[in-house]
Amino acid sequence: MGMVLGRRGRTRLPLRETGMVHRIAVLACDGVVAFDMFTPVEIFGRALLSGAQQAYDVALCAPTPEIDAGSLTLHIPERLQRLAAADTIIVPGRTDPLAPLPDTVIAALQQAHARGARIASICVGAFTLAAAGLLDGLRATTHWVAAGELARRYPKIQVDAAVLFVDNGQMLTSAGAAAGIDLCLHMIRQDYGAAVAAHAAKLAVMPLVRDGGQAQFIVHAQPTSAGRTLEPLLWWVEANTHRPLTLDDLAAQAQMGRRTLTRHFHKETGTTPMLWLNRVRLRQAQVLLETTSLSMEVIASQVGFGSLTTFRDRFKALVGVSPRSYRQTFRGQHG
Repeated sequence: MGMVLGRRGRTRLPLRETGMVHRIAVLACDGVVAFDMFTPVEIFGRALLSGAQQAYDVALCAPTPEIDAGSLTLHIPERLQRLAAADTIIVPGRTDPLAPLPDTVIAALQQAHARGARIASICVGAFTLAAAGLLDGLRATTHWVAAGELARRYPKIQVDAAVLFVDNGQMLTSAGAAAGIDLCLHMIRQDYGAAVAAHAAKLAVMPLVRDGGQAQFIVHAQPTSAGRTLEPLLWWVEANTHRPLTLDDLAAQAQMGRRTLTRHFHKETGTTPMLWLNRVRLRQAQVLLETTSLSMEVIASQVGFGSLTTFRDRFKALVGVSPRSYRQTFRGQHG
């Protein structure tokens, strides 16, 4: 049963038992990413209760009457006062997430947070919430390309780049733009239950459930600019994952001792040689799952896992779902 989450995660009555329409404000600032902005308008707008009653009252608001959205100039009818009356506030990303924000926007978000409004970001909209100090001490996500910068600029945030969305109760964040759809459906499911969310998902032609803990996809931090001694080895690993490689094999290829290699690896990549190899294999497996019809056994062999069981176990441990579930979710997006 979906609950409305109040300040610090305290619960109020389930929405479907209050008889009230849930008010949503989508905040638009100059540079807003149009896709991020229209995603909640469309998804929440498709949520219907019995008798075709709208589940949400959704409105765009902005600090000024007109907003620059890149190739579009948008007239936004409502101002920031809408945030003061909203049950949920959605913050889309901006094309330059580091651009300064009006003080009025920061203040309005902080006031909404103080009174217990649910606040969610889409993609790099997390930077707006971070600038307002609303993610300090919390786990959060954003687009994987920007995750490192978010962590660097806001060290009080526990940035997790390997998930689709993070739900802290009052504060929620989503990864890339498409993950914003997952987050919106998740909130509908919380508010009104699975049936209403499933109907909205069907109208949006989206799967209802892509687990929020599911990795966006596996990426590696690039070696630091201060040291490039491992670059030839990393390329060699990419081309030889099908082989049963050991730490001794990697050390021999790098012409280093095991300890020296491990030390250099940690310095330049932040991980160990074998963990790097494992992630390369799994990333290659993701590509094969998304783009081919190869069997699980063939994929496991091609990326160098000794057995199908090992492949399944390691894939699920790192990605968060089974290889089969991953293929069912993502293959159609690349077909």
